Amino acid sequence: MRAITYNRFGPAQDVLTLEDLPVPSAGPGEVLVRLVTSGVNPSDIRARAGGRPGVTKPPFPKIIPHSDGAGIIEAVGEGVQAQRIGERVWIWNGQWQRAFGTAADYIAVPSDQAVPLAEHVSFEEGAVLGIPGLTACHAVLGGGSVEDKLVLVSGGAGTVGNLAIQVAAASGARVLATARGEDGLKAAKDAGAEQVFDYSDDNLAEKILDWTGGKLVERIVEVEFGKNVETSTRIIAERGTIAAYGSAKDMTPVMPFYPLMFKAVTIDLVLVYILSASHRQEAIGNLTALLDRKALDFRISEVLELEDCAKAHDIIAAGDRAGSVVLKI
Repeated sequence: MRAITYNRFGPAQDVLTLEDLPVPSAGPGEVLVRLVTSGVNPSDIRARAGGRPGVTKPPFPKIIPHSDGAGIIEAVGEGVQAQRIGERVWIWNGQWQRAFGTAADYIAVPSDQAVPLAEHVSFEEGAVLGIPGLTACHAVLGGGSVEDKLVLVSGGAGTVGNLAIQVAAASGARVLATARGEDGLKAAKDAGAEQVFDYSDDNLAEKILDWTGGKLVERIVEVEFGKNVETSTRIIAERGTIAAYGSAKDMTPVMPFYPLMFKAVTIDLVLVYILSASHRQEAIGNLTALLDRKALDFRISEVLELEDCAKAHDIIAAGDRAGSVVLKI
């Protein structure tokens, strides 16, 4: 099979290689998926570049990158029902703590990591469900219903943020968002936010509270926890939740502990790779229900060929995109 591989950290053009590898077999409890698409995420770029704290070399001698993807089950291992053969599926955690991910013709994964993909959902969209889709669903709904609650989504023009706006709006919340630039503000508004604020505004907290008439926000979905924690502290309601899935601009943030404590704020650090089994099933169930309702619009900015994987990584690293990047296999 064709596969993109790397065996050392470095720039995408230098370390990513297209090569031919044996087709894997489905072991006990596994399915073999013929991949149609592979989703490319910022975490894939950090992993390939050696950007994870404390990691000095790749954890395996050879790695096929990417955790997300979609395709068709071609074979099943012992203990998996043969009826799954031919099923359209999307993949989660394809390359999490494993050597071989989705940037290849085939992948063998535990059966529960291949989730049925409805016929009306494209394979390109299926490649966005693993990390972005589950992160958005858990960050919005991981604490229960948000119906009639006031939710703020930080970075509403980003892939996860844009989906989070849609998830919250479709779940009955009143949604506010932050973004920047004309296109970013419009993207967040189009996703379902009632009002969108410029996140670079020095008076952001005042602007939000002025718009709400002083009503505090009950849940914040946060992409930049450290950079925004002062604003979040001012606008969060008592017993509110900050569900943070990133803090890249301040990786060692200092928190206003007592102001947060005296509001009894819950800080939920969202890492979708290690969700508990119950939380993952809940997130998959919520995501599936939203897909069945056709409530989500996936913004895909680039669909590239497998051999253009390095270009896809560079597009993600540049940060100037209006949607997900997907490889067609």
